[in-house]
Amino acid sequence: MTAPLVRGYFFLALSMSLVGSYVALSKPLAAALPVLLLAWLRFGIGALAMPHWLVKPATELPMTGRIKRLLFLESFLGNFLFTLCMLYGVSLTSAVSAGIIMAAIPAMVALLSWIFLRERIGLRVGMSIACAAFGIGLFALSKSELLMQSGRGLEPNLIYKNAVWGNLLVFAAVVCEASYAVIGKQLTGALTPKRITALINLWGFVLMTPFGIYAAMEFDLLAVRPATWLLLVFYALAASVWTVWLWMTGLKSVPAAKAGVFTVMLPISAALVGVLALGETLTGLQVLAFAIALAGVVLATLPARTTT
Repeated sequence: MTAPLVRGYFFLALSMSLVGSYVALSKPLAAALPVLLLAWLRFGIGALAMPHWLVKPATELPMTGRIKRLLFLESFLGNFLFTLCMLYGVSLTSAVSAGIIMAAIPAMVALLSWIFLRERIGLRVGMSIACAAFGIGLFALSKSELLMQSGRGLEPNLIYKNAVWGNLLVFAAVVCEASYAVIGKQLTGALTPKRITALINLWGFVLMTPFGIYAAMEFDLLAVRPATWLLLVFYALAASVWTVWLWMTGLKSVPAAKAGVFTVMLPISAALVGVLALGETLTGLQVLAFAIALAGVVLATLPARTTT
């Protein structure tokens, strides 16, 4: 196993772990700020943090029309559309259903990388994808008992209203996230990870600006506490700068199909932050789910056997 490959695995795992961490810690932000305003401020703070990353390196070739289109699609699908589909999808369906559907991300990344990048999906990578998907799905199912208890007494029509549309939107978010990984792999062949990070964040800011301005006009920003602003800065830097740069850097040396397996680190890190910082608890079934998901990561990263 080469050093660049090991470094790529590390960056991918760290990126998804950081995503899970800020997702768990962003609960107070979602309670304090409108979601569209929160997304707009995230991109704005990210743009202020990395204007120097927009500068074209001397060794980089001029961007072709294809690369420019891929940059727009990367931000439109991975930032803008993913956020809208996920937010509105979860609002129409149950958290358990959304979690099970999101378990399809590793398999969807593998499928799209096979279609568009012609990456070969071997038996071991296929098994690792299956472990990752099963582990995430099992973790989502482990929450079903709590959800059923909290839903008692509600009318069935109210609980399942628009669930089909919600599930379709969450699945659309899965396709967007998988497209983000596949397009990112193509971009890393033409641009540096820093340039990709800054450019797709700038596109995200442009796309979200009309919605952010509208939300800001209806909200009193002066009422936000200083602690919330500090958490917002961390969230923006983590979501728009650190995690994207780590992911793009890892993709330079790791095939997209293998990279998709590392999405299992997201729910694992989110759960750990919930236990360590938010006082939540883990059940035995959830620990088993995480063990299966991590087994998928181990399968994907084991060095291939060589023959002479």
